[in-house]
Amino acid sequence: MTENILNKIIKKKEIKISELKKKKPLESIKLHSPDSMNFVNFKERIEDNIKKNKLSIIAEIKKASPSAGILVENYKPLDIAKIYYKNGATCLSVLTEEDFFLGNLSHIYKIKSLSNPMEPQSSKNMSIPILCKDFFIDIYQVHLAKYYGADAILIILAGVNDSLANELYEEALELDMSVIVEVHTVDEAKRALKFKNALIGINNRNLKTLKTDINTTYDINDILINHSGPLISESGIKNKEELLEIKNKTGIKTFLIGESLLKNLNKNSIFSVL
Repeated sequence: MTENILNKIIKKKEIKISELKKKKPLESIKLHSPDSMNFVNFKERIEDNIKKNKLSIIAEIKKASPSAGILVENYKPLDIAKIYYKNGATCLSVLTEEDFFLGNLSHIYKIKSLSNPMEPQSSKNMSIPILCKDFFIDIYQVHLAKYYGADAILIILAGVNDSLANELYEEALELDMSVIVEVHTVDEAKRALKFKNALIGINNRNLKTLKTDINTTYDINDILINHSGPLISESGIKNKEELLEIKNKTGIKTFLIGESLLKNLNKNSIFSVL
């Protein structure tokens, strides 16, 4: 039987959160206001593109993944963010899970500092919304993501029940953050429809087995077609031809892309669709 990778990650995450709460209690996070951060409306930025009939790329920054191993040997998230921004990425997705993806929440803060009016680097004037890409299983993490400068969080329906998903969603909205609700199956897509103010991401990768199939977007799109928020096709998009095929067949105009960008950072044709 194939090991359920998602469950393995979540079990490790539960331990991490328990330890972190002791070092950095929720009340202390709330006391340290992130008002000096240059927060940007993640959902609104994508919706503006849709109104203009423009495509959006949420470009992912990560060092490694359980499926691909190390993606970037000399990993410098700040430099990657600059490349993505220069190439016209609409938003960034920063992988912050530490054990399986080798990420860190501090990477969001460092990138945000490039557009933070309280920091000397602000002259570089990079203002781009950031998704905290992690495995959210506790509202504590929502506050922590905001504390480090994130504009949006991810709720993976395969990893949480409806009650917890709703708690995470409501907490994020209360903090003026955008939410991506991620689905991989028909049943999850149906569950996602109640999150009226969320973006819905269709993950072509099965997080339990790590297998990727672009047909997942086609199979689920019809269920989500009337959702009021933007739809996103995530994972496994290898080139601009594949991206445009998805767009033409489904009408989806937003794409979260990681590995194919990271493997060819400086000469990637995917950005030419923007």
